[in-house]
This record gives sequence, C-alpha cells and structure tokens, in this order.
Amino acid sequence: MRYYSLNQYCRDTFGEKLYKLSLDGGMTCPNRDGSLSDLGCLYCSDGGSGDFAADRKLSITDQLAEAKKMVSGKCRCEHFIAYFQAFTNTYAPVEYLRRIFYEAISDPSVAVLSIGTRTDCFSPEIYDLLSELNRIKPVWIELGLQTIHQPTLDAMNTHTKVSDFTAVAGELNARGIKVIAHLILGLPGETRDMMLESVDFVAHSSIFGVKLQLLHVLKNTPLASSFEAKPFRLFSLEEYCDFVVDCIERLPENMVIHRMTGDGPRALLIAPLWSTDKKRVLNTINQNFKLRDTYQGRLYLP
Repeated sequence: MRYYSLNQYCRDTFGEKLYKLSLDGGMTCPNRDGSLSDLGCLYCSDGGSGDFAADRKLSITDQLAEAKKMVSGKCRCEHFIAYFQAFTNTYAPVEYLRRIFYEAISDPSVAVLSIGTRTDCFSPEIYDLLSELNRIKPVWIELGLQTIHQPTLDAMNTHTKVSDFTAVAGELNARGIKVIAHLILGLPGETRDMMLESVDFVAHSSIFGVKLQLLHVLKNTPLASSFEAKPFRLFSLEEYCDFVVDCIERLPENMVIHRMTGDGPRALLIAPLWSTDKKRVLNTINQNFKLRDTYQGRLYLP
C-alpha cells in the first residue's frame, strides 16, 4: 500500500484487525447547550456526528454488547476499539468520565479506547485521567480540527481555534497519548490550495493519525438550509478520489490513515449522494494510487 491504513496498523500492533464499536456517552457539546452557542457546528447532525452509535439510554456495557451483535455479521474480530463518538466526549465531570471510560476498558475484548472530542474541553484533571487510562490500555483522542483557516471555522460556527488544537495535541503527545486529527474536505468557500494547507499542517504536527472526511450535507442541519437556499459546489466522485490521493501523498509514511471518506446516514444525506457507495469510493481511491504508480514507474504492492 502507498499509505499506512488503520487496518494495517492494527495488524502490525495488535496482530489482528480491530473493529470500531461506536458508543454514546450521554454527553452534549458546549456549542449546542448554550455555553458557546445553541446552533452547533453547521454541518453537525442532530446525533452529534454519532449517528451510528449505540443507544445512549443503555449502559456502556450493554452498548458494547449490542454493538458487537450488530457487527457480528461483518467481521469475526475478537478485539475491538471502544469509540466514544457522539457529541463531545470530554465534556462532563471527570468522575463521570472515569466511570464510563473504565466501564469500556474493563471489557476484555476492548483493546483500544478512542475518544472523539473538541479542543476546548480539557482540564488538568482530564489529562491526568487520560494518562491513567493510557497506562492500562491504549487511548486515542480524536480531535476536530476540520481546517486551519479561521474564517472557515467561524463561518461554520465551530467556536474552535487552531491554536487550541496545537496546545491540546502537544499536551497529549507529551503524555504518550495518540492524537487523531479530523479534517473535512469540501467546506464551503475553501479552495484546493486551502485544503492542502490544512493537510500540510497535519503532516507537520507530529501526531499519530488523520481522518479525511468528505463534507456531507445532512438533513436538519443549518448547512442543509444554506445548501437548499443557495447550493454550493461539492466534490464529484472523480474529483474527490483524485484529491484524496493528493492529500495522502503529502502526509508522512508512518501517519496512520483512519478514514478516507466517511459515512453519511442514508436517511439524512442530501448530498453528495455518490458517497453512499463507500466501497466504490475506496476502490476508486486505490485505483488512483495504482494509476499514479504506473505513470511514475513505481511498483504497486496490493
């Protein structure tokens, strides 16, 4: 492969593929509860980007059990990544976080604890808890960077700053906790060069991994209202798959690629509809790698 995939990293590190189990820790977000805004990030769904997570009314133990049942037909994995995905998963009192995170890692089949959150929801006590957990099982922190361009962040009502990402990633790196940056490709008003500048920033940030997320326009979001009132340009399948290769070629060879496209719930997705065929998207991206290697005279190893 021309890139270091999450599957390959897991096989190299754990000796097997690990499947992600999406969990809901019952939290909200400072950008939704009125602390910063009650609107949320304009692209974020009602589920807080956790539309595939388990039912928050269940305990974490029961959520893990239900999630394992759901993926049993897709894989025969023996170990999993417990992924707290919905909303902001460090936005709660530290004792509550301690309880739910320990409940997750106490499951013998959980090999990794992965926590999705915002860069403005940390404290010394939370850093200490994450370090404590990381001494028991690996902890990955997924930080929403999205773009390094502040005007875009402001236009999307994120109430985040790139300087916060740098500070939090530095603190986590110093504690040996792996950081994964989320980047959204195709945000309104961003040019190809702007997106590549964000990729270059991640490439030089000394973090563990990155998720490249295609922008989805989802129902019941402010972004959907804007799109319906005045449609903005979105990637075509061909453009996106070619551009992802451009992005990955700028990243360090040892940076783990956790995502190259993303899943938009079919019931909520307005555009781009081609993204629902994830297998086709990934196959096209990999085919583009092959074509570039052939053109440049390299040997492609599948």
